[in-house]
Amino acid sequence: MNKKKAGLLLALAALVVSYVVLDLGRFLSLDYLKASQAAFDTLYAQKPLLIVAAYFAIYVATTALSFPGAVILTLAGGAIFGLWWGTLIVSFASSVGATLAFLAARFVLRDSIEARFGQRLAEFNRGIEKEGAFYLFTLRLVPLVPFFVINLLMGLTKMKAATFYGVSQLGMLAGTAVYVNAGTQLARLESLQGILSPALLASFALLGIFPLLARKVADALKRRQVYARWKHLRPDRFDRNLIVIGAGAGGLVSAYIAAAVKARVTLVEAHKMGGDCLNYGCVPSKALIKSATLAHQMQHGARYGLSDTPVSFSFRALMQRIHDVIAAIAPHDSIERYTSLGVEVLPGYARIVNPWTVEITLNDGGKQTLTTRAIVIAAGARPVVPPLPGLDEVGYVTSDTLWHEFATLDAVPKRLVVLGGGPIGCELAQSFQRLGAQVTQIEMGPRLMVREDAEVSALAQASLQTDGVQVLTGHKALRCEKSGDTKAIIVEHEGRQMRIEFDALLCAVGRVARLTGYGLEELGIPTTLPQGGTIETNEYLQTIYPNIFAAGDVAGPYQFTHTAAHQAWYAAVNALFGDFRKFKADYRVIPWATFIDPEVARVGLNEQQAKEEGIAFEVTKYSIEDLDRAIADSEAHGFVKVLTVPGKDRILGVTIVGKHAGDLLAEYVLAMKHGLGLNKILGTIHTYPTLAEANKYAAGEWKRAHQPTALLAWVRRYHDWRRG
Repeated sequence: MNKKKAGLLLALAALVVSYVVLDLGRFLSLDYLKASQAAFDTLYAQKPLLIVAAYFAIYVATTALSFPGAVILTLAGGAIFGLWWGTLIVSFASSVGATLAFLAARFVLRDSIEARFGQRLAEFNRGIEKEGAFYLFTLRLVPLVPFFVINLLMGLTKMKAATFYGVSQLGMLAGTAVYVNAGTQLARLESLQGILSPALLASFALLGIFPLLARKVADALKRRQVYARWKHLRPDRFDRNLIVIGAGAGGLVSAYIAAAVKARVTLVEAHKMGGDCLNYGCVPSKALIKSATLAHQMQHGARYGLSDTPVSFSFRALMQRIHDVIAAIAPHDSIERYTSLGVEVLPGYARIVNPWTVEITLNDGGKQTLTTRAIVIAAGARPVVPPLPGLDEVGYVTSDTLWHEFATLDAVPKRLVVLGGGPIGCELAQSFQRLGAQVTQIEMGPRLMVREDAEVSALAQASLQTDGVQVLTGHKALRCEKSGDTKAIIVEHEGRQMRIEFDALLCAVGRVARLTGYGLEELGIPTTLPQGGTIETNEYLQTIYPNIFAAGDVAGPYQFTHTAAHQAWYAAVNALFGDFRKFKADYRVIPWATFIDPEVARVGLNEQQAKEEGIAFEVTKYSIEDLDRAIADSEAHGFVKVLTVPGKDRILGVTIVGKHAGDLLAEYVLAMKHGLGLNKILGTIHTYPTLAEANKYAAGEWKRAHQPTALLAWVRRYHDWRRG
């Protein structure tokens, strides 16, 4: 705590002590006020400006310091100044005092509160930014809510002081007038309880409810406005309860949930069931990684006490295995399975023609038009292809097309250029290098996997380079060239150009949501950016049309299969039952992993993100080099890094680098989701010898760093005494 904060706290403490020691509270009682009314009236008649100034200063100080007595002072305002002047003076004095309390709480407490609860406060602050004034006004209308509590809590948010002051003055005006009016009848007042009759309390409750009702009315008018040009097309009866566009993870789960609750649901998919993950992403890439890992282990058999073995294989057979893996998993996402679950599956292209009607161009050439109460858009994403001159001339593959294109090759490309240093680029670069390609990986940014901590990026780059990948960070691709059968890419680094020849070029620079082709433009559904963004949704995953939802990559903010499935639950439930209750999508604990060797897995904050957001943290790190099972497996490299609240075992985030890091992370995901700290993990029995023990040992490192040293010194003395 800095000197200014310490000084302010000391001053506040001194004022509180003075208030208690001098028994100043006796002047803020109803009996004292009634007994002194005549004297106050005389003073006010003699020196009106002085009395107003003194009263104003005392009221501001009492409110700013959150002392009890504001009610008595408000009554005094009515008794001394009358209804109109009393209401005016008290209104300004109470608002100024409340704002000072608001600013004091912000100055003294907000930094420390944000340091401990920054992640939780972030979502709250986003809500305050959007609708904080509305909710503050509602709270101010109901005098049963202690105003000093509102002052302090709002000071911890990012609400502007001017907004707080203006809304407070307006919101407290009704309550102020009631108490000032009671003060004008001070002689008749027997107790403070007599001010608020049941009828008056009910009136205030109605006042508090009124803004909420007004909000509902405003929302209804907004809905009516957005539907206005379509209202003549709204059917009296609907063919379906829900139509889902896209059969990736988000669409499949949405349709499954709808069928499970006996809704009539249609799922439309133009291409392959299972979407990107099954056909182009997670499944084929992990099958490739497995083959590449086995080849690498055979080539380095000496690490396991065996002989290094040159690897001989058919690249066509390897690629066929990948397609066999896809085929083995495909029945889980097949038309037959979902039909058996009660989902109508239509292969074709869907187009939303109005908020309740979807036109489907079937793959067999037919057309079908269906009406529906709700729609879930789960159209997924596609690879980004950079606008490089000459790219089309030399030819390229993406993370989507390589599985088909490479399946026709007799051998792995000898020279492969991978554009992109993100998770997809790193996974594919390492795998193809291990299978015999000479891979050059080009990343425009300063390091690979830029969203991770710098030490994680360095470890990932070192691993790829050890396998033989030529990693070029800080290199910008300028153009591609073709001369006869020779293909090359020209890159720039620190002002100098470099020419890299290749046999195949893989673009892995990211993915972008599919936003065209199914009616967003015609309906005017906004996206976050004109190009390269996502569909704009609220916290319930609704678009501007409350009956049209989005889930998965097309909605953002994450492009993970498990996040798409997670969002699908909210989209489906809100679409089907939102008239009764809606659920806000919860993104507090989202895990992800990059399946290079060693794997990189993370949940919550890392150091880089915590510093950017100004969140205080402690770091606990356990090296997997010391883990028995990792040593036995000759995989003793990597670490578990845990960020916790300073001085506490509450987990803010975890990064794991090592073998099966994605699996090891699950324990921390569970702990964070259910509020379990490192002490709980430490107290859990972990099987020996397993890689999962790394989690327990990381918790042990935290415990060791937080030993009660003073207590242990006394325990040592006790044991010394016991030995005589």
